[in-house]
Amino acid sequence: MAVIVNMHEAKTELSRLVAQALAGEEVIIARAGMPVVRLTPLRQERIPGSAKGEMKIASTFDDPLPDDVLSAFEGR
Repeated sequence: MAVIVNMHEAKTELSRLVAQALAGEEVIIARAGMPVVRLTPLRQERIPGSAKGEMKIASTFDDPLPDDVLSAFEGR
């Protein structure tokens, strides 16, 4: 559910509203009761290699799929 605040409250509670937006809440700022702006976080740039060592690919990753799974993909 969206959090709707008036302009005055947004000015005085900006840090809290930013924290809510960063946490995934939808924050809408209204002027005279009419919604005018949506506060959303910026996407962070992807840094290649930043997850190095945090993931592991199973040795069986490239093995053929079991027949029942393959059949499900093929609609049989």
